[in-house]
Amino acid sequence: MIARQPPALFAVLSGALAALAAALCWTVSSSLWRRLPTSLSAGQLNLLKNLLALLLQLPLLLCRPWTGSGQALALLALSGVLGIALGDSLYFAALRRLGTRRTLTLDAGGPALTAVAGCLWLGEWPTPLQWLGVGLITTAVVLVARQKPSTGAPLALGAGHQALGISLAIGALLCGSGGALLARAALRSGALDPVQAASLRLAAAALVLLPLLRGLPRPAQRPRPAQRRWPLWLLATLLGTSAGIVLQQTALQRLPGALAVSLLATAPVMALPLAPLEGDQPGRAGVAAALLALAGISCVVAVPVG
Repeated sequence: MIARQPPALFAVLSGALAALAAALCWTVSSSLWRRLPTSLSAGQLNLLKNLLALLLQLPLLLCRPWTGSGQALALLALSGVLGIALGDSLYFAALRRLGTRRTLTLDAGGPALTAVAGCLWLGEWPTPLQWLGVGLITTAVVLVARQKPSTGAPLALGAGHQALGISLAIGALLCGSGGALLARAALRSGALDPVQAASLRLAAAALVLLPLLRGLPRPAQRPRPAQRRWPLWLLATLLGTSAGIVLQQTALQRLPGALAVSLLATAPVMALPLAPLEGDQPGRAGVAAALLALAGISCVVAVPVG
């Protein structure tokens, strides 16, 4: 009889580092997208980001055979339309109104919502600890929603703009959670490579957003910015859309799902040091909301030990 071996220490450590690095990539890329000087709409920005990411991943796609079933491919394409085309467009629009920290904190409910919805979908009701997590995350969302922007911040717009930003962030959360559930259902068989799955989702999102190309201003019509924008474009895409996805898949492969999701959801905490760069002062309520969201996510995705 062969005894079951515990997970290799290197795999656990590398998976944890990958999850934390993915959260850091998403946090920094969100801040870069927020600071990018552009007159493009959120949808147009999302389209160009997806096209650039696909171009960067093209060499990897050409070297790998496609083995997924038609149903899995359809689910992945639908998840890309819902989670990336619609969800990321709403997310970018929320970033412009709320800033990086507040948007990430509101979006932190995504893993919790996905975990609970997945349990309900599979007929497994949440445990008391998971309900506690939902309550903590709801409290965090309420704290962020009620928090007034700093008076010196460029985001200090009217109450209507703030309410719209919160609505957009919640819409992005719902779309992202729905897209994650569809992707999880498609990848359950394990026939598709994670890079292929991510690329298919990006391609479906870009295809749906292609009509927005007509609204892009021509080069002669675009005002010349005071600083070059392409380095920010490239860096934000590499961090958030390319490296972030690869690191996310690495974490999910090497760690238990609960631990991976908890570590991936540390973005609101990582956004706290970046908040002053945007003129945003989190204050005690902001710090408490980020920590509550992180604690709530840990409760929702907690699994019994043993």
